[in-house]
Amino acid sequence: MNNWLELKGRVCAVTGAASGIGAQIAQSLADVGAHVALLDRDVDNARTLAAQLCEAGCQAEAFACDVSLEASIVQAAQAVQQRFGTVWGVVNNAGFLRSASLKDVTLADWNAVLAVNLTGYLLVARAFAQHMPEGGSLVNVASIAAHFPQTHSGAYSASKAGVLQMSRQMAVEWRDQSIRSNVICPGLIRTALSAAFYAVPGVEAKRAAMTASQRVGEPADIAHTALFLLSPRSAYVNATDIEVDGGMPAMLMDMVPRPGYNC
Repeated sequence: MNNWLELKGRVCAVTGAASGIGAQIAQSLADVGAHVALLDRDVDNARTLAAQLCEAGCQAEAFACDVSLEASIVQAAQAVQQRFGTVWGVVNNAGFLRSASLKDVTLADWNAVLAVNLTGYLLVARAFAQHMPEGGSLVNVASIAAHFPQTHSGAYSASKAGVLQMSRQMAVEWRDQSIRSNVICPGLIRTALSAAFYAVPGVEAKRAAMTASQRVGEPADIAHTALFLLSPRSAYVNATDIEVDGGMPAMLMDMVPRPGYNC
């Protein structure tokens, strides 16, 4: 059962792997014996993590990659294939946000977010999918903001909603190669980027109360789902998205004031 996921010895690439959710996915892949390519613009931190994984007996290597630049993606994909050979799975995880209302967001910031969060996903998928074996898997990390608009976040929600539809289109267009494409939509996840929010007294309790699981998620919650979608065990899961949010949408009606029940 130590290879239940059947990922041991398979090569998987993760973008945005230097920190946060991407780093946890890389760590979890290494834990189950996968060979891991860590792609990130922050190559120094990616190399530090890769070295730690290698010290633990895993096969891992970091590659410089700016997913907003096609040439950088192509170069990284070629380097990964030269180092590890055939890539079985890819996790599109790199992303960022620039805050602004839709009325005020600059075109430069709008385009910058789309270049990483949406166009970058396409370019990474194309660079790796052409050499993927039958049964290979693409996992695209989006957000619950793809389903529920996150105000004052510029292009973020639009970019993540675009990932949902693009991932489905990948699954349909690349079906002749038997390549699967699925999406993970994380909910409220504790990362270094959100740490400042949880440092404010009462915020964590209020956020946890918005989920049926009554807790804030951790990067490992996303990593476990990513490993399943990369695994041949999920071979009949395709062209869909999985919300990993502790049941947050199910809480909507419970948030509606009902005298005598919840207020």
